[in-house]
Amino acid sequence: MSARFLAVDWGTTNLRAWVVGDNGAASNSVEFPLGVGKIPAGEAAREFAATVRPRMDAQELPAFLCGMVGSNLGWASVPYLDSPLCFSDLQGHLHKASTSGPPAWIVPGVRCVRPDGGPDVMRGEETQLLGWLSMDPARSRGEYLICQPGTHSKWVRVVDGQLQHFVTSMTGELFDVLVNHSVLQVTKTEENPSAFDAGVEAAGDGGALASRLFTARARVVGGSMPPAHVHSYLSGILIGAEVAGVPSLLRMSKKTPVTVIGDARLSNHYLRALRTHGYTVSTQDGEAAALSGLSALANDVLAR
Repeated sequence: MSARFLAVDWGTTNLRAWVVGDNGAASNSVEFPLGVGKIPAGEAAREFAATVRPRMDAQELPAFLCGMVGSNLGWASVPYLDSPLCFSDLQGHLHKASTSGPPAWIVPGVRCVRPDGGPDVMRGEETQLLGWLSMDPARSRGEYLICQPGTHSKWVRVVDGQLQHFVTSMTGELFDVLVNHSVLQVTKTEENPSAFDAGVEAAGDGGALASRLFTARARVVGGSMPPAHVHSYLSGILIGAEVAGVPSLLRMSKKTPVTVIGDARLSNHYLRALRTHGYTVSTQDGEAAALSGLSALANDVLAR
């Protein structure tokens, strides 16, 4: 049997926590509106002790945390690990946070030099990747392209269980800016798969994105698309451009299997666009992957 612990995925906008029991099963999953971007600087440790632990009935449990909690916005600024790295390297570099209560360990982020020479960083996604690998030992062999959709989507090349390179795309943030602060904003929205597919097609090879985006405006004022479909169309253009262009930055071919790790709704958009571009794709729930990764790290520490 494994020891009980508190698992926490703490991002910029939200915090998700689970209590993991002696049998390894998670219970009492709770989401808190306590993202590190929403609380005052230096308050993460206090909020964790005063709000999260009591709500989870986990005042005496060891805790394992991943995500932006390990950034300069969070509890402690945990140094990045350099890629390429084996995911077992995470186990040897957990940061034991300063706390007067039960011990709390924070997972480090990862940084890399991209194949195009630019720098990149991640926090939280590395734990999802570890969890995905832990779910099936066969995944520690071969080459995979992992897509992790979100505000800042990650695309990761994994070879024989090792994180080689990754690239970030600000697709989610760009979408939010466009629909709320540009000429493309609309008051009424309706999700429409056909409009999304039209956007993927309009994205073409991903080039001249600023020009392609304006076709959303032209379609509406020209009468060929109702305003309520703008969100779906824009989503298709942005995700279509990302799918068309980003894998080439990692020098990946369409023969490499792709796994999309994230929430079902957003993952399905990427699944649709990737299949349109000829990729073989599977999906994995992001919360389950994060919990699996935290559990792998916790079991290693608590077994010592």
